[in-house]
Amino acid sequence: MSEQDDQIFLKRFSLIIAGLAIFAVLIVGLAMTMNDRLAVSESTASGPATLERIKPVFAVYAGETGRAAAMAAAEEAAASGGGQQVAFDGSTDGEMIYNNVCQACHMAGAAGAPQLVAAQWEERLPQGEDTLVQHAINGIGAMPAKGGRSDLTDEQVRASVEYMLAEIE
Repeated sequence: MSEQDDQIFLKRFSLIIAGLAIFAVLIVGLAMTMNDRLAVSESTASGPATLERIKPVFAVYAGETGRAAAMAAAEEAAASGGGQQVAFDGSTDGEMIYNNVCQACHMAGAAGAPQLVAAQWEERLPQGEDTLVQHAINGIGAMPAKGGRSDLTDEQVRASVEYMLAEIE
């Protein structure tokens, strides 16, 4: 191939590239023009339906920020006049409450939650049952108040703590 053939190739290749670039600009311009002409019709039902689909299933309150959010939610519920329902129909069956609420973290030791193994409770047991119950009611460390279940009564929390203490001894 000669230098003249190379120049012819580069000239044709440049023209093809320039033509493709112009074609792309024309297509984008046409698409934008067509998009501007289309009327957007928003359904009046789509807004609430979208909000319903994306709303959280439940809230997890952990740490100091979580306690503040939980308190605000409780105050809001009290202000709205809606009586708060009690979990598990008010049952004080500690084992049932543990299995349905506490076990989620204490079985796996999530976020430092002590499992029902005596060695993991050595530092906690000397604090006494009443202190442990207060920690469970008010939350401590990563554990939210009442294990994140604000619908539990203090008696239900006490029953679950008593069950857990009986299981580790």
